[in-house]
Amino acid sequence: MSSPRRAAQVAAVTALGALFAALLPVTSAHAEDRTVQGGRLDWGIKASFQSYVTGPIAKGSYTLQGGAATAGASQFRFHSAKGSYNPDTGALSAGFSGGVHFLGHKKPTGEYELDLTISRPTVKISGGSGTLYADMVSKAKSTGKVTTSAQVPLASLNLSGINMKGGGTPIALSNVPATLTSQGANAFAGYYAAGTPLDPVSLSTDVVAGSGSGSSAGSGSDSDKSDDKDKKDEEKGKKDAKAGRIEDAAVDWGVRRTFREYVTGSIAKGKWALDGGAQDGGALFRFPEGKGTFDQKKQTLDATFKGSVRFTGEHGLDIELSNLVVGAKSGKATLYADVASKDFTGKKAGLVTFEAKDLKATDGLVTLSEVPSRLTADGAKAFNNMYKAGTAMDPVSLAVALDGKAELPALPDLGSDASAAPDAKAKAATPKTESAATSSSSSSPALPIGIGAGALLLAAAAFLVVRKRRTSPATAAAPEGSASSDG
Repeated sequence: MSSPRRAAQVAAVTALGALFAALLPVTSAHAEDRTVQGGRLDWGIKASFQSYVTGPIAKGSYTLQGGAATAGASQFRFHSAKGSYNPDTGALSAGFSGGVHFLGHKKPTGEYELDLTISRPTVKISGGSGTLYADMVSKAKSTGKVTTSAQVPLASLNLSGINMKGGGTPIALSNVPATLTSQGANAFAGYYAAGTPLDPVSLSTDVVAGSGSGSSAGSGSDSDKSDDKDKKDEEKGKKDAKAGRIEDAAVDWGVRRTFREYVTGSIAKGKWALDGGAQDGGALFRFPEGKGTFDQKKQTLDATFKGSVRFTGEHGLDIELSNLVVGAKSGKATLYADVASKDFTGKKAGLVTFEAKDLKATDGLVTLSEVPSRLTADGAKAFNNMYKAGTAMDPVSLAVALDGKAELPALPDLGSDASAAPDAKAKAATPKTESAATSSSSSSPALPIGIGAGALLLAAAAFLVVRKRRTSPATAAAPEGSASSDG
């Protein structure tokens, strides 16, 4: 026979089970995948490789592509994640935009022996293991053969101690150790062997609920009215396009990457501020609400934009650019701005020139994407002669809408910042997942903490005296800027 004490224990456990059943939401066997949207991945690839490329042996350089930016010393920032996350299984797939192109060992012919591009990094995590994939274009050291590969499994990620289940938004991982795979070693053109440690990976992505079915279309007279309105808008757009009037436009320009690094680095110790509607896209600034005219037949464009950017720092750094204008004629374009700086002040000073050939509208939109630009003589004065006329500046992107329906390209989406939480209890009470700090061991990066049902399980663990794993406090994302001087 069971004793009264044993009966009381059974009754207590039964009651606890009933309590959990009442509190836990009714769900299907597997939670629905949620959409990953926006965010950033910060990764230096391999710091010593960067130093080798730009050092006295290779005497090379790197350029950023597709909106990639720098994020602190020796860090590249890739943006605008897209993918999915399942809070039940912890599976994550997040593909980021942008790339970096390394060149080194220039030959007398002008070709480069070292030529490597890494772009579109994608992190996939499933079943406790993780891999970073990337598109790669590389030139073999020995033969010079160029190989192009899509989504190469470049690095394996050490997820020791990381629990990916039950997270909310944003999901963030900090300083996850990465190791070169055998496929990655081949795609890396033989510069490193498989198993070589790479720079740690940090990422943050926003997660939104399932896409759902969307709203249903109207019927009857409402639908007919909508169709009539669409037809009228289409006709209006055609008339406006013929008249050459610009409905909307934006110009994207980062000024110069190394200049931004100089401003925020250890010498100038400065910053930049945007005003008048200008936007920060990470690797570039967007000046919006363009107005003006475009004549496709004559290949002329005249557009004015809103917004300003002001750079300030030590050693007399104070440069403001505002009221930007793009003027194009006969395949050549100039970016003008009102300038206020230490040694030069002028209205509509021509800052940089760039190619603008064969301008034409496609679906009501005229675009130029990442066109190389060169500093003018007035531009050199505007930057207090830090650079000579003819210096390569950041590329210019331009989008001009000629009818009301055309949509301008979106800026890079850097997502939400993952704010720090003071302790695990605060995380359990907060409806989102935070990043946690890297522990003293490089093999134990911090992890996202589950919520909801996980909080109840913590309570159960306390009741049944089950040992809990310790967690560490959260950390914020890597700071902007670098300590390098301008080049």
